[in-house]
Amino acid sequence: MNNKKILMLSWEYPPNVVGGLSRHVEGLAKALTSIGYQIHIITTWIEELPIYERIGNLEIFRVVPLNEGDPSFIRWVGGLNLSIVHRAMDLMEEHEYALIHAHDWLVGAAAVTLKEKRQLPLVTTIHATEHGRNEGIYTEMQKKIYEQEKELVLHSDKVIICSTSMKEEVLHIFNIEPHKIVMIPNGIDTSIVNIIYSKEVLDKFPIHPEKKMVFSIGRMVKEKGFHTLIEAAKEIETSRPDVYFMIAGKGPMLQEFRHRVEIFGLKNIYFIGFVTDAEREALFKQCYLAVFPSLYEPFGIVALEAMAYSKPTIVSNVGGLKSIIDHLHTGLLMSSNNPKSFIEQVTILLDNEELAIQLGENGKRMIEAMYSWKSIAEDTHRVFEETVLQIRL
Repeated sequence: MNNKKILMLSWEYPPNVVGGLSRHVEGLAKALTSIGYQIHIITTWIEELPIYERIGNLEIFRVVPLNEGDPSFIRWVGGLNLSIVHRAMDLMEEHEYALIHAHDWLVGAAAVTLKEKRQLPLVTTIHATEHGRNEGIYTEMQKKIYEQEKELVLHSDKVIICSTSMKEEVLHIFNIEPHKIVMIPNGIDTSIVNIIYSKEVLDKFPIHPEKKMVFSIGRMVKEKGFHTLIEAAKEIETSRPDVYFMIAGKGPMLQEFRHRVEIFGLKNIYFIGFVTDAEREALFKQCYLAVFPSLYEPFGIVALEAMAYSKPTIVSNVGGLKSIIDHLHTGLLMSSNNPKSFIEQVTILLDNEELAIQLGENGKRMIEAMYSWKSIAEDTHRVFEETVLQIRL
């Protein structure tokens, strides 16, 4: 593959971080440039960010959706895709790309349009599906998203997914040929654990140094399962006064979760909202253990982040999470949507500090061996080569 110039489309890219997709695209893009690729990313502009940014062989082009501020999310996404197409067409006057790499349905319309206009190969990474998030398609909005997902998947030459469970999900939901699907796990930059932070970073949070912190982070949506931790906190409050929960992240259910905590009168669980990268890293270092109680999780990159800090980690026995954790060796598995199951697992770690330390160390060794971005970039490179060769034939 002589041409190593790739056009990558992603609706979010750091420092605009909405979910795990943003960090995935950043990690992959940087790793691909380290093996000789030139990556051009088109993404959403948000206030205070530069329209154009260059970091070595990585160039970021940010666009404003044509209908910025539209209250309809679907229409806003449509405007974003039109802006992406306009910017991409301008770039294609100056650059010859080997292929387009799209991330999820939010850039699907642009990806399909550009593929057809320029006859370029299209590789798509599906990070999650609307069907999976909602355990079915029920509303008009869900139907529209599903249709856009399907359109993107059907027009893609290769579809990358991150876990066995996602492979089964995509095959079942979109009914595509199995040979189009390639499984490549998500990765993590383990160098983050070496960052030194000042103690003042956590001053604004209710930290209790004499107690054991259970930490979690994610979008405040139903499928992340944070309601399970509220239910568990109710039971744990009296039996384990030495334990408290710190849950970070923003999203539509944040106020509802805070309201539930208030109604129950709980003093051992805090929903602290959005945190900066420095605060997030400091909280990972401060916590005794981490938990990710998702009802649906295609992969769960945030669990790898906890394990990178050598923290014993509890995850739901669902989706990609269950393939990350080897129960009682690299972490613990709990039943999803089951507070009692979480309480059983957390009690094991609280009562046995030696085991907790051992699980944390095992987890760190495992992710260093299996989830490095360098290895994932090499796997992605092979998919790119195969896709370009397949189109030529």
